[in-house]
Amino acid sequence: MRNGLTGEGKDTRLPARPRAALVASWRPRIPGPAAARRALGRTRTARRCAAAAALALALGLSACSPIYILRAGMAEAKILSRRRPIADVVADPATRPVTREKLRLVLAVRTFAARIVGLRTGESYTTYSWVDRDTLLLVLQAAPKLAFREYTWWFPIVGRVPYKGYFDFGKARDDAHALEKQGYDVWLRPSSAFSTLGYFNDPLLNTILGYDDIDLANTVIHELTHNTLYVPSQISFNESLANFVGAHGAIDYFCSLEGEGSRHCDLARRRWHDDLVYGRFLSDLVERLKAVYARSELPPATRLAMRDSVFQDARARWNAQVEPTLVSDQYHGWGRRATLNNAALIARRIYFDRLDVFEAAYARTGGELRTFVRLVKDAVKGQKDAYAAVARLGAPGPAAGLMLRSAVR
Repeated sequence: MRNGLTGEGKDTRLPARPRAALVASWRPRIPGPAAARRALGRTRTARRCAAAAALALALGLSACSPIYILRAGMAEAKILSRRRPIADVVADPATRPVTREKLRLVLAVRTFAARIVGLRTGESYTTYSWVDRDTLLLVLQAAPKLAFREYTWWFPIVGRVPYKGYFDFGKARDDAHALEKQGYDVWLRPSSAFSTLGYFNDPLLNTILGYDDIDLANTVIHELTHNTLYVPSQISFNESLANFVGAHGAIDYFCSLEGEGSRHCDLARRRWHDDLVYGRFLSDLVERLKAVYARSELPPATRLAMRDSVFQDARARWNAQVEPTLVSDQYHGWGRRATLNNAALIARRIYFDRLDVFEAAYARTGGELRTFVRLVKDAVKGQKDAYAAVARLGAPGPAAGLMLRSAVR
């Protein structure tokens, strides 16, 4: 099992396809500039129609203000208007060498995600665009101070979500301040990437080219996972699943391309190990907070003081017990610098919620990420609780094993 995870009882995993078979089954190919321009031209008319339909739907049905929708639409339109086929940028002599190599990596990872992982890529990440600042947008989240319950916004298509993105940074700060005045915990964080869930052919943005190779590959696969599977109003499931597929996709990409034990392969595995440790720590911290919030017989001031004690204890436990077990540097110093309130914890946990449920189902496939994705897509159709559906895939027993074997065949 990956990352040193082990289970009890009989090993029910299916035999994994040899790593060499992965390497032999795909080859990254960069389309020529002419082919890329033809693909871009074919999608422009369809995209304009889709944009108009989406905007009309948003204006008619969204609980957000029309001004917010218009601002978001204008920002998206500006990004789309600046698109260039990545192949053109790669071929352009004026392109910086470091940018050229990053773009080649994106195209190779995209090919891998489509051919090996089975993700729906469409024309996403075949074009490149830029924004005139380091941060693409700000994301606002909020929660009551004495309840681990997210404040939500409603949008067409995706349903209720516990965050709201802003291209207008001033408006983001104003809305955050307004929620604080109402007594909510708030957290406003930067974001460098987003997905339109396949409704638009998302360009690669300059804001993520500063990532190292592993994080860049992970991000591309993460966002393409949203194109492939998105369960309305189950945002934690969607983001945690994309986190899982992005991390394992990056591991498979580098380990198949460069070989087991290579620097990128080893570091990608180490980071996923630490993601699992971090996710478990967050889950434990949330349960401790819920126990405090459930003490309704105590006055609010007392529970707030108890909450502060839980936060102080969490920092101490992280520094003394958790950080020494990490095998990469991505969370070093977290206990000292992290913002701790309900909104910030909800924001982080969205990406790390019940990762072990995905690990169990993945292990039953013998580490076949493509099979895992297909099984999850089938399992969650029409389900109110997507996590429960995936948990059944990972449960030991003949029924789950038969389902997995049928999928592999």
